[in-house]
Amino acid sequence: MNKLAVIALGGNALLRVDQAGTIEEQEKNTTATLENLVFLIKAGYDLVLSHGNGPQVGNILMRNDAGESQYDIPPMPLDICVADSQGGIGYMIERMLRNVLKKHNIEKEVVTLVTAVIVNDKDPAFANPTKRVGKVYTKLEADALAEKKKWIFKKSPKGDDAWRRVVPSPQPLRIVNEKVVETLARQGVITIAVGGGGIPVYYDENGDVRAAEAVIDKDLACALLAARIEADEFYVLTDVPYIYRNFNKPDQEILEFLDYKDTVRYLESGEFGEGSMAPKIRACLQFIEGGGAKAIITEAFKLEDKNYGSKITRNYDPVDSNKRIKK
Repeated sequence: MNKLAVIALGGNALLRVDQAGTIEEQEKNTTATLENLVFLIKAGYDLVLSHGNGPQVGNILMRNDAGESQYDIPPMPLDICVADSQGGIGYMIERMLRNVLKKHNIEKEVVTLVTAVIVNDKDPAFANPTKRVGKVYTKLEADALAEKKKWIFKKSPKGDDAWRRVVPSPQPLRIVNEKVVETLARQGVITIAVGGGGIPVYYDENGDVRAAEAVIDKDLACALLAARIEADEFYVLTDVPYIYRNFNKPDQEILEFLDYKDTVRYLESGEFGEGSMAPKIRACLQFIEGGGAKAIITEAFKLEDKNYGSKITRNYDPVDSNKRIKK
C-alpha cells in the first residue's frame, strides 16, 4: 500500500501578503506550490490536500455587505460563505493541478470535496469569539452592526478607529466525510478536502445537522483528518522553511529535528508565537497524538528540497522515523 500524506497549503502557497489577490496571482502561486508536490506523487505517495481561505472568505463577506447595502440582496451566513470559498479555491487548485500533472505526464484523478466538520455547540469558544473575519469598520459602524445583527466586534491593530467582527473558533471533533476522503485517496485519487478548516456544523437535540456561525482552524482540522484516515505523514506548508527557536533574534536557531516531548516543552514555554507558529505546532502534535508517524513544517516552495523543513516525530530516529506509530 502506498504511503498517504495529508498536505495543508497555507501562507504564501495561494496568496502572498504583498499581492492584490487577483485570480491570476493566485493561480500562479498555486501552480508553483503544486510543482513541489510532484516528487511525492512520483515517489508513490497518495495525497490529500487542504487549503486556507482567510483572504478569500473575507472578500466573500465584503461582497455580502456590498450586495445588502447597495442592492438589497439578502446576505448569506458564514457557513455558506465558507462553503463558497471551499468550492472556488478547490476548483482552482484542481484545475492548476491537472495542468501540472499533464506537464509531467502523470495520470491521476483529482476531486474536490466540500467538507463539513463536526464541532460541539457547547465549546467554550462560542462564549469567547476571537477569530477576526470580514472588513474593517469604524467604531460607529461596528456599534450599529452589533445592534442590528448581534455581531461581536473587537479592536483591530490596523488603526486607531479600526474594528472587526470576531466569531468563535471551536475545536474540530470529526470530519463528516472522512471515510469518503480515505477511500478516494487510497484508490489514488488526489483529494482536496477540509478547505478553510471545513464548514463547522453540529447535531441538535433531534440529531439534525445545524450550521455553526464560526470558523475552524485549518491546520487543526487538517491534522484531525490526517490522523482519522491514518495518514503516514502530515505536511504544513507556510512562509518559513523551518521551525525556529528565538525566532528573529540574534541567537535564532533552526529546529530541524524534534520529538514530541521537546516540541511540547518549547510550546509550553512560549517559544512559538500564538499568531504564527504555535497553531501549526499544535496541529502537528495533534497528528502525532492521533497515531501519525511524522509531521513536517516547511516553506511552500521548499518541499521538494530534503535539506529544508522541520520534522516532528514521537521519538525521533533518523532510521525509523517513517514507521507509523500505532494507536
